[in-house]
Amino acid sequence: MTKDDQTSPFTELPGPQLDEPAPSFRARTTLGARSLHDYVGKWLILFSHPADFTPVCTSEFIALEKKSSDFKARNCELLGLSVDSVFSHRAWVQSINDNFGIQISFPIIEDVSMAVAHAYGMIHNGSVSTATIRSVFFINSQGILKAMIHYPLTVGRSVDEIFRVLTALQESEADRNIVLPEGWTLGCKGLINPETDDAANDGNDPLWYFKEVELSKRSKGAK
Repeated sequence: MTKDDQTSPFTELPGPQLDEPAPSFRARTTLGARSLHDYVGKWLILFSHPADFTPVCTSEFIALEKKSSDFKARNCELLGLSVDSVFSHRAWVQSINDNFGIQISFPIIEDVSMAVAHAYGMIHNGSVSTATIRSVFFINSQGILKAMIHYPLTVGRSVDEIFRVLTALQESEADRNIVLPEGWTLGCKGLINPETDDAANDGNDPLWYFKEVELSKRSKGAK
């Protein structure tokens, strides 16, 4: 066996691909066992954080909890993950409640074996530790991965941007004839998808590739 054939226990495994089924899992969390199947019929945001009791992660969890009701209104659940034990998770959640008055309501996966982290490509090969990077996976109600975002350990995520991406994904999935422009938010116009609208290819229209359209209002999210 050559050196190249040898596999380190921390070698990055291939991650999931967009528009394919998200890797299945069953894991212990702060609120009992959870599996991907438990979320069928709802959207799921699965996100990893490097470690408990760290400053950036604490700021993210506080912001996610403050917006958790907005995610629920979009038929979406939150599910955190790190390689820390469930006992560490619970102690950290209690500390956040004691010091910031914020009770974290969503479960956090204990992934000591890193099985879920490797399945989703959350371990960064170039990192000096085995901590999970700040990954976000958007999984639709049929268990299909629709988007993913990766951040470095040193930069916190924008919860407003995570919510914006969720909303945009739900709107575009609900109407295949539209696509959504840069910075799109609820209330803004969409664009006609030229791949699904023959009229968009009208050579007599200089802006055939950029046709704005009003969107119907959907406040509860896609099913």
